[in-house]
Amino acid sequence: MVRFDTLVILQGMKDHKPLPENAFSTIKYLYDSRAKVILVGSWNESANPKFNVEGSLSTKSVADFLSSMLELEVVPVKHVSGFMHLDVDDSKTPGILLIENLFCFKGERANCSKFAKELVSGVDIIVNDAFSESHKVLASTVGAARFCYACIAGFYFEEGLYKLKKIIKNTERPYMAIIGGGKLADKAAALQSLVSTCDGLVFVGTMAFQILHALGAPIPMKFVETGALEEATRIVESAKLRNIPVVLPQDVWCITDHVSEEIQIASVHSIPEGWQPVDIGPRSLEEITYFLSESKKITWIGPLRFSPRKQDKVGTFKLAEALGTLSSCNITFVGKMEFEESLGKSKSFSHDNFLKSAAVVWEVLKGGKLPGVLALDRAYPFLIDWSVVYDDPMRPLIVDVGSGNGLFLFGMGRRLEDMNFLGLEMNAKLVDRCLDDVHRLGIHNVHFIATNATSTFRSIVSSYPGDLVLVSIQCPNPDFNKPQFRWRMLQKSLVEAIADRLVCGGKVFLQSDIEAVAMRMKEEFFIYGKGKLAVVEHSAYVETKEVGWLKENPFGVPSDWERHVLDRGDPMYRLLLSKVENKG
Repeated sequence: MVRFDTLVILQGMKDHKPLPENAFSTIKYLYDSRAKVILVGSWNESANPKFNVEGSLSTKSVADFLSSMLELEVVPVKHVSGFMHLDVDDSKTPGILLIENLFCFKGERANCSKFAKELVSGVDIIVNDAFSESHKVLASTVGAARFCYACIAGFYFEEGLYKLKKIIKNTERPYMAIIGGGKLADKAAALQSLVSTCDGLVFVGTMAFQILHALGAPIPMKFVETGALEEATRIVESAKLRNIPVVLPQDVWCITDHVSEEIQIASVHSIPEGWQPVDIGPRSLEEITYFLSESKKITWIGPLRFSPRKQDKVGTFKLAEALGTLSSCNITFVGKMEFEESLGKSKSFSHDNFLKSAAVVWEVLKGGKLPGVLALDRAYPFLIDWSVVYDDPMRPLIVDVGSGNGLFLFGMGRRLEDMNFLGLEMNAKLVDRCLDDVHRLGIHNVHFIATNATSTFRSIVSSYPGDLVLVSIQCPNPDFNKPQFRWRMLQKSLVEAIADRLVCGGKVFLQSDIEAVAMRMKEEFFIYGKGKLAVVEHSAYVETKEVGWLKENPFGVPSDWERHVLDRGDPMYRLLLSKVENKG
């Protein structure tokens, strides 16, 4: 299933402009590799009614456009789960299907688990090419990753990540940022990040008025954003502390509502009543161009125009052209630029200089994570020098998935010095603390890795030279305040990897303080374990509703949470599975 980047595709449909060469390369590659390809996307059908006669952007119109671009038949499927009823082995089944617009389904935006599971029914691999939506938590990009063998980035997504890393990298100096657009208060954290990393800032667009207001300059109050003064003042103060220059426009081109073709220059401090600024004026253009002339890296984020109403190539376009003449300067334009097509035809700029996803960049600059990126499997290959990690990497290996603060593994490591122990934990801070304890105590048979075991377990354990003899999963709980979510870390790909990598006779230890969670874990291992796992017969079993739970922890080493549960007098629900010889 390919989650394509709707922003890019629909922009091509709307403007009838050539799309980036790699916008379709993922789909073509998969089709040429003889994969069955299902396309999914989400768009507001009523946003651009001029697309078709029905007054909405239908799934069929998108399929027709994709067919023309790919030169392949793309067949729309009416219902989101309709493809589940198609025989994927049938030679008459088309190679590329387009699922109905996901925008119509609340489960997509709510990241509904049930919806996500239905969406990828029959899908082996998710390929996410929707970089412009990587800052959102969606069922098709985040939730669906739980129900497939792998979730990987497409070629277009990968290019977006490369450009994003280029923006964040600060090795080229002087590094300047040109900041346009509005809504300063919403972007305050990101702007503080730019203040702390750049060597100079240029504020243009409506955001410039907020900085001018913070500096006490006289400006028309109709251009002041409510609630922006405090944040703008902090940005000005931070720039002063770092002693970096902040450049603001002095004059602007303006138009009037009464005569749309009339345009005149005005000072930013005295814009006539009834006139609206649309672009930077000639004096501002000259000052900004000179200020940026020695730059080695420039990130231009957001529109510099104050309004899109006037499309003449005046200040903003001329500034972009001037930047193209700078020698050895790395320039990235972020967001929708009205002049992108014109600049793209010049020798100074190419598609590599443009990144459309301004919302994604703002999110990263303010310190946020990208859910669409976090959901990807980034563990192939996962290389570990086991001879550095352990004294003897040939010893049997015990893995604790969701190792937390490591109490269980440290206790096991002291008891069984002839074995190696590995904790896989998503919380990087907990892993850092555990590794500090390992080094402080001089332990050589216990190690921890910060990772999502769901996607990395197979890769990590496959590289280990010894045998995997035991895997423990204890009280899986991403959110202690929501017990109903505690089983979610146990997914198909993880169960299959454990069942495949365990040595014959190897064990799986499951426990939880919530019986429904323990039951769910048992069911998942039986469903996805390929018949390789069976409950270990044990005389200490207590029959409870036809389920045999272990009365005691068979290893005698409690985890931190297990100890907490027992101290408060509550029961633990435990199960021990063993890998058996698969007769099939």
